[in-house]
Amino acid sequence: QVQLVESGGGLVQAGGSLRLSCAASGRTVTSLGMGWFRQAPAKEREFVAAISWSGSRIYYADSVKGRFTISRDNAKNTVYLQMNSLKSEDTAVYYCASRFRGDGESLRGNYYYTDWGQGTQVTVAS
Repeated sequence: QVQLVESGGGLVQAGGSLRLSCAASGRTVTSLGMGWFRQAPAKEREFVAAISWSGSRIYYADSVKGRFTISRDNAKNTVYLQMNSLKSEDTAVYYCASRFRGDGESLRGNYYYTDWGQGTQVTVAS
């Protein structure tokens, strides 16, 4: 079983930046498709970004493309979400998720993942 722990959330002004981290244990990130999702109050959980297990494919939601970057550090067994030019509508709890050998467009669907972190709150003040 994979354990995922997110960190890096907080309060930031609109236009600012944050970097979220998702530390994995139980498997190496080089064997995991990893995704970031977010859920705002009274809204469904939505896809933000994902990286395939090989690292060769990366996906973004249209709403964050050009502002957010997903990456991973294999040595630290950690996946990151760099968030720039933050907007008030980015306010949500952010979750990371994983699936062994996860790949392809299915990475956009929350149903696809088998393990989830506990989430970290991001609040963007306008």
